[in-house]
Amino acid sequence: MPIQYARKLTGSRRSAQANHQLGLMLAFVAGAANAGGFLAVHQYTSHMTGIVSAMADHLALGQFRDYLTGFGALLSFIAGAACSAILVNFARRRRLHSLFALPLMAEALLLLGFGALGERLSHVAGLFVPLTVMLLSFIMGLQNALITKLSHAEIRTTHITGLVTDIGIELGKMAYWNSSDPALPPVRANPVRLRVLLQLAVCFFVGGVSGALGFKLIGYLATLPLALLLLALAGVPAIDDLSRLWRRRQG
Repeated sequence: MPIQYARKLTGSRRSAQANHQLGLMLAFVAGAANAGGFLAVHQYTSHMTGIVSAMADHLALGQFRDYLTGFGALLSFIAGAACSAILVNFARRRRLHSLFALPLMAEALLLLGFGALGERLSHVAGLFVPLTVMLLSFIMGLQNALITKLSHAEIRTTHITGLVTDIGIELGKMAYWNSSDPALPPVRANPVRLRVLLQLAVCFFVGGVSGALGFKLIGYLATLPLALLLLALAGVPAIDDLSRLWRRRQG
């Protein structure tokens, strides 16, 4: 990956184009991690609406073990979002280039650990499923909070409910018949926004297919390419900060 391109995607200086391109990559990663995680533990880990609904069902049916697994996933997602906010604000206070790269590096390291140790941990009876659900939910919360802060809540990457809702809104605007009355403001669709929303949804789906096929073929090691992609994205701003720190100490 060219250095300037990586610096543009995850550096502190932002543009709408960079946010869009980073969002597409992260949507792919989220789709792959979510689908691969489902094959590992038979539960999606980015869909908090479904998890909270399942918690209510489990509690009503007296399935307290499953309820606690869902509750742990919810808390982990929140903790991941909080961790992302802490890292971003830590970097912002110190004016680091890796303002938005630190959460990506944390996500990459967690995916590396899961890919390297997942097969071994899968033999730990009774603990693997809840721990894996919590880990993947933490990762999804971390990533979702990052892209939310980075894009000022314009882009989501870990779930597509909001995306397809916005797609429907734009299609409705596009199909709306405007009257000829000049006193009424016309209803106009935003084709640029619609294209971005469609691309995000497609990247999430393609990532899901890739993650499922990867897990089917090579198991937990399928998360390693995702981790390496994130490290490639986040590494350049982090190296910039280390270089600046080194020059300060040498001077």
